[in-house]
Order: sequence, then structure tokens, then C-alpha cells
Amino acid sequence: MTSQYDHILFDTAPTGHTIRLLELPGAWSQYLDANPNGTSCLGPVSGLDKQRSQYAAAVRSLSDPAETRLVLVARAHRASIREAARTSEELAGIGIKNQYLVLNGVMPATDSASGELAQSVCLRERKAISEIPEPLKSLPRDTLFLKPRNMVGVEALRTLFIKNSESKAENTAFTPPEPKPLSDLIAGLTGMGHGLIMLMGKGGVGKTTMAAAIAARLAKMGYDVHLSTSDPAAHVDAALAGSVPGLTVSRIDPVKETENYRALVLKTQGAGLDDAGKKLLEEDLRSPCTEEIAVFQAFSRVIREADKRFVVMDTAPTGHTLLLLDAAGAYHREVVRKMGETGSDTTPLSLLQNPDMTRVIIVTLPETTPVLEAKGLEADLRRAGITPWGYIVNDSLAAADPESPLLRKRAASELPLIREIESESPRTAIVPLQTDEPVGVEKLLALTR
Repeated sequence: MTSQYDHILFDTAPTGHTIRLLELPGAWSQYLDANPNGTSCLGPVSGLDKQRSQYAAAVRSLSDPAETRLVLVARAHRASIREAARTSEELAGIGIKNQYLVLNGVMPATDSASGELAQSVCLRERKAISEIPEPLKSLPRDTLFLKPRNMVGVEALRTLFIKNSESKAENTAFTPPEPKPLSDLIAGLTGMGHGLIMLMGKGGVGKTTMAAAIAARLAKMGYDVHLSTSDPAAHVDAALAGSVPGLTVSRIDPVKETENYRALVLKTQGAGLDDAGKKLLEEDLRSPCTEEIAVFQAFSRVIREADKRFVVMDTAPTGHTLLLLDAAGAYHREVVRKMGETGSDTTPLSLLQNPDMTRVIIVTLPETTPVLEAKGLEADLRRAGITPWGYIVNDSLAAADPESPLLRKRAASELPLIREIESESPRTAIVPLQTDEPVGVEKLLALTR
């Protein structure tokens, strides 16, 4: 496609999944070199080998600074900057070193004196920016200031490139939404005394904070709770910044799980094989698909605890990933069948489809793009046979009722989006934007009162 366009832009979140996607061309090239006659979870290698030149060209383009620039976009928040730093380091490790940092939605200093909330936001952002770690600190950087309106539509987007394009926001009158505290949502979760609570949503909407808050409150109420994360940056520990009696925290580490899975399969399924059979199995386990299968196994183990305790999952798979995991599970069962043993017919997807055990909560921000993404996620889940149990609207300016004219104008624009979610979701919690960043057990518990 490079011959058809001057520039090609990919809009994709800088997550572990994206890093995995960017690594795949190189991973498949290496696999094809090492296993010219083997098979893979995508079919015979002989078929994949036809794409060898395309994989090689993709790797060259991604790592060539003359062809590719990676733009990391972050909010001026500690968690967002940590994620960007982790992504920067991992991408540099696979050869993508031509990077650029954009700090988006930063509170203008001129509005920082307009009320306690605006002052607090500005101070938090300044502190986060001053503490930007390497390698981000050395990257070229642009800062985009918060605008009174959402950046939706071509005309609005053009204002991002015009200095002082927005006139000073006038004070906007609005009525804050009816309070819908997180505590009411949690009360509805406690009926059976156990179960799986999955918080889903796009990156940056506050899933980690909401998962930690719900888990901490359930543990404080006396329940046995397991808070598990598949977040590559392991933000859960940073959000809790402490411990709660009755709360266990764990992380699904793809690298560790893949190593354990390979060792287990070689020990169990490879025990009775001859040299040729073992060689074939080892080739199969070197396939890049093996990581998905390993994560599937770990994910499955965690959620099966939900029949005797609360399991709260942060950074849960999206609808697309759920289908991928279920396909991986089907592939795993086929491998087991070929090896002459009986595998379980239960996959994570079938467990998530059980409304008696699973409560899926979608977390979003009251902004146009995050709400559209949340609705897309809901559609994916419904296609997978999973009905969302409720929504959390996080960091609501409207619920916080700020004094700053800039924030009040943005708060007023949230109201139609909040009403849309409330009209379509059976349960909704609205969490106001906090004056202090909700880090630490006490502040997390305060969110749930």
C-alpha cells in the first residue's frame, strides 16, 4: 500500500496486544526458518511460507526510522505515562525506535485557578509531567491542551493545529446527573456471595482503579476476593498501594505462562512419543499461537475459582479476544485429542456466557469516543453470547459539578452521553472526577461509599 499513499496512519492503542501484533511478522519469519516442514495452529507451514517475503518486508518497515514513526499518546496522568513508558521500551526492544510523545488533554494553566477541582487537576498533571521517566523524557514531545468541546468532527480536529483556536470558555449552567454511587452497584454484586466480576473497556478509562475499588470493598465486607490482572504493566499493585485482609492479588504473565505451558505439554503429551513425535510437538509449541493458548489456560484457571469466591478481573479480554481465546481453547482440545487423551469441553467463553456466575461491567468515560468504543465492545460481547451486567461512567465532570468555566462546558457535554448509557443499561454507576488521585486502599474505599 505504500506505493498508493504519501502517508499511512494506523490508529491503535499502545497495549501489550498491539506489541504482540507488531512482533508477529518477525515471530512467524523465525518460526518458518526453524520449521520448514512442520505445522502450526494456523495450518501447514508450507502455506504460511508463501507470505515469508511479506513478513520480512513488514519487519524492515517497522524498524526503519525513515519509513515508520511510532507516536505514543498519553494523558498527563501517572498511570497513562507509565503505560506509555513501558510500551516505548518494549517497542524499542523489537526495533521500533523512531518514537514521538504527545501529551493530550492537558489542563491549561490559565484555567487552573478556577475552583478546587481545576487547581487539583492542574497540580496533578504538572507533577506527572515533571516525573516523566526515561525513555519518554528524551523523546520529542508535543502538548495538546484540553478544549471546551470534544474533538469530534473534521472542523473540531483542525483546531488542534491552530494556536489559541478556542475562545475563553464562558460559564455554563447545567444540572448535575442524579447520583448513582458505585456502592449501589457493588450491593447488587453480593447476592450469591461469590462469582466472576469482569471489568472491560478500552485503555485509559480507569478499569484498574474500578476493579481495585470493587475488590477492596468486597474484601472489606468480609468476602474472600481474588483480584487478577492480565495488564502487562501490572497497574493493580500501584492502584492499591497496600493490602486488604481477604484480598489476594495476582497477575497473568504471558511469558511465564507460555514457558509453563510448553514444559507441561512436553512432560505429559511428549512422554510417550518417539523422537519424531517429540520433534513435531516441539515444533508445534514454538508457534507464535502458543502464547494465546497458554494465556487461555491461565485465564481459565482463575475464573474457575469463582464458584467459591469473588474473582475480580482487570483488563479483561474484549469480545474479539474472547473469541480468539475460545478458538485457542478449541485448538488445544484438538491437540489433546490427537495425543489420545480427553480434554475439557469447557472454555472461558462458555463460563462467561453463564449469567448466574459472571457479571460483566463495562467501564467508560463520559466522552463521545470512549462511549462509542464501549458500545462497540458491548456489541462484540453480545455477538459472543455475553450480556453486560452494567456500566460504570468514570471520571465524570458533570457529577463533580466543577467551578471552572472550561470544565463546566465539558461537563455539560457529558449529560447526553450519560443519559444514553442510563437508558440502555440495566445498571449504571457514575463516579465523579476526584480532587485527589484515587491511589491507595483508603481512597479506593472512599470511591465505594
